[in-house]
Amino acid sequence: MSDEILINITPPETRVALVENGILQEIFIERTRRRGLVGNIYKGQVCRVLPGMQAAFVDIGLERAAFIHYSDLAPHQTRSNDEGTIESLLHEGQELMVQVSKDPLGSKGARLTTEITIPSRYQVYMPFSDFAGVSQRIECEEERERLKACIESFREEYDSGGYIARTAAEGVDEFVLRADMLFLLKLWNAIQERFSQAPLRSLVHEDLPLAVRALRDLYRGKVEKIRVDSREVYLHLVKFADEFIPEVAPILEHYTGERPLFDIYSVEDEIQKALQRKVQLKSGGHLVFDQTEAMTTIDVNTGGFVGGRNLEETIFKTNMEAAQTIARQLRLRNLGGIIIIDFIDMQDEEHRTAVLKALEKSLEKDHAKNAISEVSMLGLVEMTRKRTRESLEHILCEPCPSCDGRGVLKTAETTCLEIFREIIREVRQYEVQSLLVLASNEVVERLLDEEADMLAELERFLKVRIRFRAEPQYNQEQYDVVLL
Repeated sequence: MSDEILINITPPETRVALVENGILQEIFIERTRRRGLVGNIYKGQVCRVLPGMQAAFVDIGLERAAFIHYSDLAPHQTRSNDEGTIESLLHEGQELMVQVSKDPLGSKGARLTTEITIPSRYQVYMPFSDFAGVSQRIECEEERERLKACIESFREEYDSGGYIARTAAEGVDEFVLRADMLFLLKLWNAIQERFSQAPLRSLVHEDLPLAVRALRDLYRGKVEKIRVDSREVYLHLVKFADEFIPEVAPILEHYTGERPLFDIYSVEDEIQKALQRKVQLKSGGHLVFDQTEAMTTIDVNTGGFVGGRNLEETIFKTNMEAAQTIARQLRLRNLGGIIIIDFIDMQDEEHRTAVLKALEKSLEKDHAKNAISEVSMLGLVEMTRKRTRESLEHILCEPCPSCDGRGVLKTAETTCLEIFREIIREVRQYEVQSLLVLASNEVVERLLDEEADMLAELERFLKVRIRFRAEPQYNQEQYDVVLL
């Protein structure tokens, strides 16, 4: 089967699915009320410098101030800084051209950089750099040299900044590459002009909407069809493709079928599965994902898999399948930061090496930058994956109001015992004859049933009358003791 890009459009939301060989690999979601900020350029104002952290907060007009570290400053700013400190470069009230490198995540504001980068189909332009680079995914040395020579020639002619040839530039004619670089140069000049006239704390340049970015960033030679279920967006993409990516225009298709576009490859089902902790493996084993703000842990279990000639063989096969599934799930869930993988312990050194290589190979198709450590003696693999946008879970979900995101609730028995202690505390502190306990249905039922004997003894001991009322809106941990 061919690789396809599916673009689903509704007024409040745009979703893009990357399907490889009939299987969903990545999902991108952009909501109209909460568009991603990565790539946007702002005229910011420094509102606070933190010498101890070598960082600063910058007001770019958002709800929360954004954050910039000394390492995020462009080389042209730090090169002449003998002191090597952020306070010698930035001060409160200073205006600053900044670009968002990471969307706000959780309680954290956006991450900024002054190393501006402007992407196009074939290149990434860095106006404050003098670098001529080529994507590492282009392996042919001869092609790398050709692309580098093309960039150097253009830079000498126009005295411009730095460029990096993207993977899509492989095999593209020189005149097309030069036209692309000239377009980026003109765009940068327009951005500078808007910046000089823009008020402080305002947006200067906004990246393309998701549907258009999908054409620019996700299209590869293997993609044989790009389907869009909105005629208006389809026509806009055709116009964009004709002007900037002519080779994409023939594979663009307006989908008009009665069956929803995402149902063709069970994309909706895969999204729901990607929100669950447990992921089943075909062998019968399973993975357990636990996502926290600091890191993500992945536990590999054999489950019901008992195949193989012996236990070591069973473990090896489960770990090999897990390595491939983990790589896909990282892309699908868009998990970033520190990731700890707890593979099942393997005694054989060759097996540990093979599992690690399988994981590395499966991650080669990942667009996000990642780094993997060796397998430890405990079977743990520590890796990092660059995080620039929120994970699928953070986009689609919110913390459970009952458990406050902990994933667990106190048992009804625990809450009953807490209520008994609270009653004793209240009676000893105040002179009361009767009390009213408000709690959930489950807790009240337990108090009047399994805890009835203890309740009667408590009433005799304290010489008070205790009444109960079930509150349907209370969760299992909530209760109130009211003095009557």
